[in-house]
Amino acid sequence: MISFTLPEIRRLLTKLVLRVADAAEHIWSWSRFRRRRQHQARLSHYKRRGYPLP
Repeated sequence: MISFTLPEIRRLLTKLVLRVADAAEHIWSWSRFRRRRQHQARLSHYKRRGYPLP
């Protein structure tokens, strides 16, 4: 997976501190899903353009 971005860290902290209606596990699972999906997209872009995969 890719590393955390600044906007994602802000979002996680805001969600965890304010805890509007989401449970902590839901917030963390969303973050894991998002980073995993970004990693998949990055690999796909590299592959499509013919660059060696990292």
